[in-house]
Amino acid sequence: MTQQKSVTAALLVIGDEILSGRTKDQNIGFTAEFLTGIGIDLAEVRVVPDQEAEIIAAVNALRIRYDYLFTTGGIGPTHDDITADSVARALGVEIIEDPRAIALLLEIIKPENLNEARRRMARIPRGAELVDNPISKAPGFWIENVIVMAGVPSIMQAMLKSIVSKLVAGVPTVAETILAGNVAEGTYAADLARLASDYPQVSIGSYPHVVDGKFHNQIVVRGKDAEVRARVVAEVRDLITRLSAG
Repeated sequence: MTQQKSVTAALLVIGDEILSGRTKDQNIGFTAEFLTGIGIDLAEVRVVPDQEAEIIAAVNALRIRYDYLFTTGGIGPTHDDITADSVARALGVEIIEDPRAIALLLEIIKPENLNEARRRMARIPRGAELVDNPISKAPGFWIENVIVMAGVPSIMQAMLKSIVSKLVAGVPTVAETILAGNVAEGTYAADLARLASDYPQVSIGSYPHVVDGKFHNQIVVRGKDAEVRARVVAEVRDLITRLSAG
């Protein structure tokens, strides 16, 4: 894995079952944490239905905006698995039955059982690199800056891990948390706004949660520059200590 200062990505989640609520997505959180850990900033997530026009529009919008576009879902054997065809159309390339993908499927499927439905999983845009699937063999693919993966969480995670050495990553964003306890957000909001303005290199967020019916707040400082991040964290700690004492 090579490194540069800043690398961005988007995630496109494809599937009617996600939008209907029938399937609870597990891939967004994993992908965000995984990419953050290797220095790729996940800047946008979209969810679209199994509709060709919607997939094409989203792919074309996101792939030109970010360094990488990762997609999940829609590469199985059923009629509604149209991601491969849609990505091929978005990029203006031919979709083919890839002999490399067929060979992978034949590692776990007898030739006589490789029916038309299963062969759909070997449909790959011409020129794409295959993404390894160590769990069920049916591959994902990588073409230009678009990386297409399965929707099943365990398979998606394995696919993402299989390509990590090929990704160009940036300096990781590190997050540090300061416990604000029951100091009300409204008490420190103006000071956080000032810090955010003074230090645009970092992201500062306040996150309330309820414990035993009472609000407890956390302030999170995120940034790539360790020195600047440490300076802001120190100022936030001093602020909370001062307000708590008051």
